[in-house]
Amino acid sequence: MKKLLYRLILLLPFLFFWGCSDDDNAPQNPINQLPEATQTGENTFGCLLDGEAFIPGGGTNPLDFVYQFVDGGYYFQLQGRKRNDDFNLISINLITRAKEIEEGETYLLLEEALGNASGIFGFNGGLSFTSIQNSGQLTITHLDMNNQIVSGTFWFDVIDHDGNLRKIREGRFDMEFTQ
Repeated sequence: MKKLLYRLILLLPFLFFWGCSDDDNAPQNPINQLPEATQTGENTFGCLLDGEAFIPGGGTNPLDFVYQFVDGGYYFQLQGRKRNDDFNLISINLITRAKEIEEGETYLLLEEALGNASGIFGFNGGLSFTSIQNSGQLTITHLDMNNQIVSGTFWFDVIDHDGNLRKIREGRFDMEFTQ
């Protein structure tokens, strides 16, 4: 009986480690790395940038948002920033100029102009804007003016300063704002 117990004790660690999977090293689906699509003012933002998860972080003010009535019109500006592995500053922005947003509405992301909504990709201070040829959509899924919360989804394409098509997909945000 002692020999059997001794063998079991020796085998248990091997059985334990053999039964453990190596899931921690398995590649994770980039979309699963994005924050959940909530509507409660969680101050979250994320999207896929060329198929890779983009979540603002690090540095000064990585996530900034305002929705305000200024000079006779509403201005929406949401910006997420982070530095990549090469320390390049990357930003994804959504803006409106003199355009009021409404819950349940979808807006085309076109060129930056009064009355439009636009998407912007920034790389080390250089900005690339959506246009009629390379556009996208912003959908406001929740707007609570009393509690100052806006949530939504977005996607867009831009041509960067090097002539590359940048694809922003599966975008989502849930932000508190100031008026």
